[in-house]
Amino acid sequence: MNKNRMEAFSDGVLAIIITIMVLEMKVPHGTDLSALRPLLPVLMSYVLSFIYIGIYWSNHHHLLHAVRGGVSGGALWANLHLMFWLSLLPFVTGWMGENRFAPLPSALYGAVLLLASIAYTILVRTLLRREGRGSLLAQAIGSDAKGLASIVLYLAAIPLAFVGYGISQMLYAVVALIWLVPDRRIERQMEEE
Repeated sequence: MNKNRMEAFSDGVLAIIITIMVLEMKVPHGTDLSALRPLLPVLMSYVLSFIYIGIYWSNHHHLLHAVRGGVSGGALWANLHLMFWLSLLPFVTGWMGENRFAPLPSALYGAVLLLASIAYTILVRTLLRREGRGSLLAQAIGSDAKGLASIVLYLAAIPLAFVGYGISQMLYAVVALIWLVPDRRIERQMEEE
């Protein structure tokens, strides 16, 4: 099957997710800067989630750009699995922001990020299985240390949300910083080809 359909579908889903997140933000009733103060947690959670969606969109694009063959039915389902977890980001983002980073909403936010990360790993492995060990994609992905580090950091951040929300939020931000720059491994492999 053609990978372009999967990429177009994913682009649409991610655009809708961002739209839903911004529409969930309520306009303050006051006209001065103090009216924005209660919305700071909501805005901060939105910014973090927007960055995460951007990271997934960018890396998904790079990933599919490195795929030379078509995609299998398994890859389509793996991609839907990823889109499912990402589609829950507006809910957990809103819940976490509205409740000022309370422990349970912050932990659930981390759980959704963890499951999205696992789903992305499954998608990568599914594509690698079809492309083969010597493929451009396999060379570009390498050991996937960033992916494994992300999962470990999420696993640490989830229970730490009950110790102090600042710790878990910092770990979520660290993972975002790790991935903020698109995965250059794929770009380098594409340039060398």
